[in-house]
Amino acid sequence: MSGRDTVLGAIRSALADVPDAETPDDHSPVPYDPRSPHSGPDVVELFVERAADYRATVVRVPPSEAVAAVGRALARTGAKSLVVPPGFPEDLVPEGPWSRLADTPPLTVRQLDAADAVLTTVAAAIALTGTVVLDSGPGQGRRVLTLLPDQHVCVVRADQITADVPEALSLLHPRRPLTLVSGPSATSDIELDRVEGVHGPRTLDIVVIAHE
Repeated sequence: MSGRDTVLGAIRSALADVPDAETPDDHSPVPYDPRSPHSGPDVVELFVERAADYRATVVRVPPSEAVAAVGRALARTGAKSLVVPPGFPEDLVPEGPWSRLADTPPLTVRQLDAADAVLTTVAAAIALTGTVVLDSGPGQGRRVLTLLPDQHVCVVRADQITADVPEALSLLHPRRPLTLVSGPSATSDIELDRVEGVHGPRTLDIVVIAHE
């Protein structure tokens, strides 16, 4: 029996007790409210929890401690060089032993591959999936900036965290290229041995700036 036969057999079995005269038009569609509170009342806390489930290192800090949190993330991995995209807030770039690399003019693939870390903002974040969304806007830079350095330090404001995917998409520009990141880059072989850093940063740090 083919996979197709298996699927069709399951459908026939599920429909076995449906009268022959009944059609889909005989039933009202199931109402769906994209703003339904299935993410819970505290979307920030849920985002922190779900992002950590994907093995990101997540901290939630007040605005006054944000730059220090970024510095601690970089110090933890021993970063020596840091890519800072155009438009990233200067007050969130920490002082440290790392050299700063600007992407103007654009850095080469070799330069990005040699960089230890990249620092970005986000376009949005999704609580239900623990995902950060980049759209190459100010403070995020070109997509390649977040693919080659070994560490990605991502700064997320609490008011950028949405409940779910539909809500996030409703806030994003439809013509911008989107990159959705859930945890550090990872893959696994047929034996499910997890390997991180194959297709992007092996370390993802998220600094969530909470409301005062």
